[in-house]
Parts: sequence; C-alpha cells; structure tokens
Amino acid sequence: MPLNIGWTGILLLVLIALLIFGPAKLPQLGRAIGTTLREFRSGTKELVEGEEAVPKNK
Repeated sequence: MPLNIGWTGILLLVLIALLIFGPAKLPQLGRAIGTTLREFRSGTKELVEGEEAVPKNK
C-alpha cells in the first residue's frame, strides 16, 4: 500500500511539524528519524540475510 504524497503534502507536513515542534527542535527530530530509519533498515537487512542462510527442508 504505497503512500501517494506529493510535494505539497510533504511541504504541509513540514509546516505542521514546524508549528508543533518549533524551529529549534526540528534538527533533533530529523536526526532521531534518520537514526531510527537506519537501525530499521539494518535490522531488516540482517533478518533477510539470516533467512537466506538457513536451508529450507521440503
């Protein structure tokens, strides 16, 4: 189920985040989101690689 968010939707989300968190918190929020995504990708990559290493018995 893809998210069909265009440039206007992204801009609207950024403006709402700016209003909610303020300009001082946005860099911290961006770093936290980036770190979370990086860890998630690393975890899923390890899971997929581990799954490929296990032989399937039929």
